[in-house]
Amino acid sequence: MASRLLHLRRLLPPRPTLPVAAFSTAVTPTPRVSGIVDEICGLTLLEASSLADALRGRLGVDQLPPLAILTGGAVPLAGGAAGPGAAGEEAKAKEEKMAFDVKLEGFDAAAKLKIIKELRAFTNLGLKEAKELVEKAPAVLKAGVPKEEAESIAEKMRAVGAKIVLE
Repeated sequence: MASRLLHLRRLLPPRPTLPVAAFSTAVTPTPRVSGIVDEICGLTLLEASSLADALRGRLGVDQLPPLAILTGGAVPLAGGAAGPGAAGEEAKAKEEKMAFDVKLEGFDAAAKLKIIKELRAFTNLGLKEAKELVEKAPAVLKAGVPKEEAESIAEKMRAVGAKIVLE
């Protein structure tokens, strides 16, 4: 498929190149930077992807934060420039999870029907799917839910006899 894309790209007329001033700020780039920009603009899509992967590996960056992806990478820091405490604040923010998985670890056999009924109340599963999910415990009942909702679900499930873990 990649070769077909490359072949189709070759059939397209060349893209007009933008003058250096069109993408720069008030500071004009050095000839070295201009050369790098020209080189990057000439890359194919696969080469650009490979370049991005190589840079992530070399710089030790796992991935862009979700907000940076939505805004094209231009995310201003809160409070202006990063101070000496910025690294500590980032570590604290990473530790605090925003989304949780509600996992059924086990249940009392007598409470199986109640658990299935409660599971169907907060998911859109049918009776058969809910029964199969409960029977294959340990299993994730709901993934990526906010903390408050996850705690609410866990409390309700524990009340009917389920052993629940938030991950």
